[in-house]
Amino acid sequence: MQIAPGLEMLVLTPPNGGAPYHPTVLYDENSLVLVDTGLPGFYDRIIASIQQAGLSPAKLTAIVITHQDIDHLGSLPQFLGAPSGERLDVYAHEADKPVVDGHQPIIKVPEERLNLILGMLPETLASQYRSVFSSATSDNVNRLLVDGERLPFGGGVTVIHTPGHTPGHVSLYHQPSKTLIAGDAMIVKDGELDGPIPGFTPDLNEALRSLGKLAAYDIETVICYHGGIYRGQANERIAELAAQAN
Repeated sequence: MQIAPGLEMLVLTPPNGGAPYHPTVLYDENSLVLVDTGLPGFYDRIIASIQQAGLSPAKLTAIVITHQDIDHLGSLPQFLGAPSGERLDVYAHEADKPVVDGHQPIIKVPEERLNLILGMLPETLASQYRSVFSSATSDNVNRLLVDGERLPFGGGVTVIHTPGHTPGHVSLYHQPSKTLIAGDAMIVKDGELDGPIPGFTPDLNEALRSLGKLAAYDIETVICYHGGIYRGQANERIAELAAQAN
């Protein structure tokens, strides 16, 4: 779904038929940047979704990982293992970089749970995941996201460090369309913008305080990885959520 020129939201239904995930694509005539990669095994459906949007996967030059959760970085190994993988830049915040690089475990996925998830995959995918996120491999992240940094993707985005859900969680503000790519900093539930899911947010107060940083931006549209699009009085609603912090 095109949100604005240079900004596309994908809708990916997981294999178990649960609620869809919403990675985003930032693009211009020459390049395409994917924000988050879904669960392990999502590579083919992401490529197909990009093509269905009328965009060319061959123009993919970079991947932005908003944070370290497995449903956001899960298919990164497949992208890096593809023929074009060697030329991809991978962006993440320094606080989550050790996890994306495989040097530290995902903070919310114990090893036994990760093994359970990988056990549901074809062995080729599971092996690829383990190999890329192994401490023995070279670093996956070669570009660090810095709070307040402006990047040229899709006409221009600003990086906003929004920790709490994970230490290195980031959101992106797309200036041309006044759209916030929230990652998991917020969700859309029953059409309403809500805060991060408490059970999956190790530091809920920090996550809510992080939302206070968004007051500096004029936001007309919010894309949440879980729930999709919210359009309404976004700044007012975000301020209400931020006020819930202790």
